[in-house]
Amino acid sequence: MSMVSEFREFALKGNVVDLAVGVIIGAAFGKIVDSLVGDIIMPIVSALFGKLDFSNLFLVLGQVPAGTATTLDAMKKAGVPVLAYGNFITIAINFLLLALVIFLMVKQINRLRRSAPPTPPAAPPEDVVLLREIRDSLRRS
Repeated sequence: MSMVSEFREFALKGNVVDLAVGVIIGAAFGKIVDSLVGDIIMPIVSALFGKLDFSNLFLVLGQVPAGTATTLDAMKKAGVPVLAYGNFITIAINFLLLALVIFLMVKQINRLRRSAPPTPPAAPPEDVVLLREIRDSLRRS
């Protein structure tokens, strides 16, 4: 078996294709959650608790050159080492929201699976039915 045909067999297996679809959907879903957090939830949190912007929370770990603005972007451009814990807070909130949404989806799917009526067993093939009839008639004789 050639390397190309082995690779094709591997790449086209159901599990690999399912995994690829899952990764692509997960990446797109991650962007939705980022937008949900950045564009909807964080503005509400900022309105409730004041003008909070977690992405600009940082701790300076080195010397700041004179004339450098005190924003995270300016510090990074100046090469100043900073501990950007605000970005971590934002990413942690994104993760928690993503985990919550996935939990709710899985819970709903499981609930739907439980409420679906079980599928009746498939009828036996005609030849099996005929063989059973022959068996039963032989037993009676």
